[in-house]
Amino acid sequence: MTSQTKPGSGSGTITTRDGTQIYYKDWGTGQPVVFHHGWPLSSDDWDAQMLFFVSQGYRVIAHDRRGHGRSTQTDIGNEMDTYAADVAELAAHLDLKNAIHVGHSTGGGEVARYVAKYGAGGRVAKAVLIGAVPPIMLKTAANPGGLPIEVFDGFRSAQAANRAQFFRDVPSGPFYGFNRPGAEVSQGVIDNWWRQGMMGGTKAHYDCIKAFSETDFTEDLKAIDVPVLVMHGDDDQIVPIADSALLTIKLLKEGELKVYKGFPHGMATTHADIVNADLLAFFKA
Repeated sequence: MTSQTKPGSGSGTITTRDGTQIYYKDWGTGQPVVFHHGWPLSSDDWDAQMLFFVSQGYRVIAHDRRGHGRSTQTDIGNEMDTYAADVAELAAHLDLKNAIHVGHSTGGGEVARYVAKYGAGGRVAKAVLIGAVPPIMLKTAANPGGLPIEVFDGFRSAQAANRAQFFRDVPSGPFYGFNRPGAEVSQGVIDNWWRQGMMGGTKAHYDCIKAFSETDFTEDLKAIDVPVLVMHGDDDQIVPIADSALLTIKLLKEGELKVYKGFPHGMATTHADIVNADLLAFFKA
């Protein structure tokens, strides 16, 4: 593995064992907080958290998942085991210890897999799942409350047919709750979602739909032995709370659930002040 910059220098890339370049930001000093973004976005989706927590004396790190943002537009490895392995390589390169890992949506699945598989030996202190996909999104015999495969087939069809339009429709509607009556719509937020999405590779984004919808994180959640804060809006139209957070909390050894009335899937953006305050309280607890 090679690096183009030294750890702590602001931003850079690492090259993983399979030759994929992973872009990351690394700001500040203090206890590390690692942010894991959702599909099909990038580390830029954490701007409100990165800016806040670096000002609070934390070392903040966020990466672009393979195939997303400024990382290599991979046609292979676009699944959870490889996503977690990439994070493990980044954490080793940056020598992260006692880190707090925060994941949104797909990134919450990545956090669950990473912490369960690689979090031992003092690497991980705590974890946070925000609007996260675990335990499993897909409806199966064992998960009757999940979403039918047709929902995710629809995502794939819409992306393949016209990714640029699909990536307008998602943030304009359900992602931020902008389709709700009386919603305060931000065109800048919509445009930024589209910008981040279109930076990534369409093959990786297409593959990631399977990764976030069909991966079963049940055993990962059971294996996590650090404190976990589960944050979810009860008006999340992308990852419905009944089949995610409300099940996740039952599987964790040391979990705390916070439900936010009326909050959408993208609540870390739309309600950053509230989310940041609750994160800070959990970090300091």
